This record gives sequence, structure tokens and C-alpha cells, in this order.
Amino acid sequence: MKALITGGAGFIGSHLAEQLLRDGNEVTILDDLSTGRLANLQGFGPHAKLQFVKGDIRDSTLVQLLTSRCDVVFHLAAAVGVQLIADDPVHTIETNIAGTEVVLEAANKFGRKVLLASSSEVYGKSEKVPFGEDDDFVLGGTAFSRWAYACSKAIDEFLGQAFHQQYGLPVVAARFFNTIGPRQTGRYGMVVPRFVQWALKNEPIQIYGTGRQTRCFCYVEDLVEAVMALMESEQATGRVFNIGSTEEITMETLADRIIEITDSQSRKEFVPYVVAYGRPIEDMMRRVPNTERIRTTLGWRPRTSLDQALRIIVEHYRQPRNDRQGTAAKR
Repeated sequence: MKALITGGAGFIGSHLAEQLLRDGNEVTILDDLSTGRLANLQGFGPHAKLQFVKGDIRDSTLVQLLTSRCDVVFHLAAAVGVQLIADDPVHTIETNIAGTEVVLEAANKFGRKVLLASSSEVYGKSEKVPFGEDDDFVLGGTAFSRWAYACSKAIDEFLGQAFHQQYGLPVVAARFFNTIGPRQTGRYGMVVPRFVQWALKNEPIQIYGTGRQTRCFCYVEDLVEAVMALMESEQATGRVFNIGSTEEITMETLADRIIEITDSQSRKEFVPYVVAYGRPIEDMMRRVPNTERIRTTLGWRPRTSLDQALRIIVEHYRQPRNDRQGTAAKR
């Protein structure tokens, strides 16, 4: 199989590329390196079956050329992270919506199946927990820039469904719930790498808000397994699937767990959202996926507990800097 991965130099994309290569597939990565990093590919590149192309997913000529040469498209490229979304909402909207339109048009022209990476953010601040794929979205007002990302990913899904219904394009959408693992950066607001790095330095762990908000963290290798299975499944085509863990934890308890695992002397420091982001930010108190659909369709469920994942991540950051990016997590 020849696979095109948009955003393949990112955290999740690099793990997906590594697994596809390990299984003997040919992989082309398209990434503009705005948030992705070539360092993420160091552990398995250069590789005879790996091609990296630096470019923008909004470049229709380039995307069509690369799509014509592949069998399937994993569309992961997006502007991600609460910090980036708050700081650059125009880039978020343009990249996510315009980029997805270009990818779907190219895939439709050449008849390529597309896995469209979406996000749990689309559920917004709904209080109907756990979130099911057919549940309503509850988004905040346009004064709060974080909802620009949720809206853009929802529109991506609508575009994917429209191409499937109108043209018969094989599309499957996957809503990722708080994925974690080696190579993830805390630069754009991702909580686990920030907490781990602070704990290892015995620095204060900054918890935004009250710390009572909860999340469910899915280990990246488990998510990659689900993504690949969705691409291979005919039953999944034209549908939307949650991918995530149902192991719920508060942000304060997460900080406590990381302090314990690292044997850190860090103290917890609670920071109001307006101080952390420089502007008011709405947040949701709970984000828990209903994973029944993917379990019944594929038999998939995460195999890595949160404690196991955190220990892998801690060991990753304890390695010398030159060895970190290429390290494949082991179980």
C-alpha cells in the first residue's frame, strides 16, 4: 500500500508513518513544518519507502500530484493546540477548512479513500457525557476564539460527509480524544508533556483553572492501531468514530500522578485561564468518549493504561535530547 499522510511530521502523524513503514508500506509525508518537526522522523528515516515533501495542504497542485501517486490518504494536517488556536485563529480556520477541501477534492479526483482526522473539540461544552458520535454539538460564542477550532473541524466532517454522499468518495472521520505519547510537544498547550517536563525539573506545575476539569488520555500507539483499522474497514466508510480512552482523570490528579511517578519535588500552582492565555477562554469540565461504535465495528479498545503511558512518556523525557525524537515506545 502507498499512503499519503498530511501532517505526517507531527506527533500523531510520525507514529502513524512509523507503523505503516514497519508493516512494509510506502509512505509519503506532506508537512509545512509549522507545528510538525523533522526530528520526529529521525528514528525511522531516512527510509527507502519514506518520502518527505515540505509543502502546504492548501497547495492544490501539489496535493493532487501526491494524491495521484498514493492508494490512501490519512489527512492529519491541522492547526492544533489551545494556545495556537487562541493566538492565531485566522491560521486555524484557513488551514483546517481550506486544507481539507483541497485534500477531499484531490482524493475525489483520483478515487482515494480518506481518513479525516477530527477532534473531540467538536462536542464543545456539551454536558451530555459520555459523548456519542450522533450527539448534538454545544459551542460557545464567536467572542471566544477556541471555538474556531471546533467549528473548523465540524465543517471538515460536513465536507467529508458531503463528498461521500454526493460523489461516493470513501471517507471515514475519526474524532481523537486527548492523545499522548513520546514526541508530543507542550509548546501549543498540550498538558501531559508540560506537566512531565516541569516535574522532572522540580518546577511548579501550572494547572489552568480549578484543576477539577477531567480528560481521558489515549496512548498514541493505541490510536494509530485504530486509525489503520478504520482505513482498512469497509464498514467504517461514510461514518464517524470516536477514538479515545474512557479512563477519566482530573487535571489536579494528573499532576499528582506525574509528581509521584517522577518522584518530583514540584508543587502545584493554579493559574486562571485569563492569565494563562492572556484572554478569557471557555473550557469544558468533562470530556469522555462513548467508544461503543468503534468497539462493535472493529473490536478496538485501548490496551495501554494511563499509568503505563505516563511512565513511557517520563522515560522518554529522561533520555538524552539527541535520543528522544526517534524513540519508539515499547510495551
